Amino acid sequence: MLSHLPSLGVGLGFREPFKSDLFLNRQQVDFLEIVAEHYLDASWQKQQELELLAAHFPIIPHAINLSLGSAEGLDTDYLRKLAVLIKQLNPPWWSEHICFTKAGGVDIGHLSPLPYTQEAVEVVRRNIAEVRRWVDVPLILENITYMVTLPGAEMTEAQFLAEVVERSDCGLLLDITNLHTNAVNYGYDVHEFLQQLPCDRIVQLHFVGGHWHDGVLIDSHSQSTPVEVWQLMEEVVAHVPVKGIILERDENLPPFAELTKELQKAREISRSNGRWG
Repeated sequence: MLSHLPSLGVGLGFREPFKSDLFLNRQQVDFLEIVAEHYLDASWQKQQELELLAAHFPIIPHAINLSLGSAEGLDTDYLRKLAVLIKQLNPPWWSEHICFTKAGGVDIGHLSPLPYTQEAVEVVRRNIAEVRRWVDVPLILENITYMVTLPGAEMTEAQFLAEVVERSDCGLLLDITNLHTNAVNYGYDVHEFLQQLPCDRIVQLHFVGGHWHDGVLIDSHSQSTPVEVWQLMEEVVAHVPVKGIILERDENLPPFAELTKELQKAREISRSNGRWG
């Protein structure tokens, strides 16, 4: 199923401050990724914005608050709204994170890691089965960064990601910046990590730069992409026929020309490895 998904190219995570620049540079952006929550219960202005974007770019919805790792199950009211948005956009795929954001009915406000256990794998699988009752568009799942590792692990993080996407029959949105960040902070080998992933399930990549704080690398989406992440992109794209690559800049937004320069570099890496013609 995943191999038949269309190749979208190199694009941007849409952020409202650069909307005007985006339309002045349309030819340099192949597709957009939107934060789904920005368009749930949307105002008239946000709905107009979405229709304008969709008229000019392929759009991938990227959800952040479905909480696929919540043992208590999913918020069906949220899921219904998300399903309406996805149906409206009719994307080739959509994405969420391998994490939980709600516990005991409380929204905890950030992406929290799951324990690397078979029980957690089963929780995610069960929740995704429920999602598919509402949404029949292919779902891809993203690896997150984390400040703590939960006790009781029965496998490595890479093995956990592999188990989740295999058992739930989903694609993988490999955030190579998150991978680099965790590898730096926890001292593991990114190359060994990649070898444990089911590469045939990698559909899309995220990339950007973060910053250092008190000796910890923070995934802040606030800086230009570091050389280590470019090298990681080269390694992944050389071995995996990824369908799309998204630059995900949120903070400290630079002049738009700097963003398009990064998009062009990602495009050159892709082309030099025989992707997208």
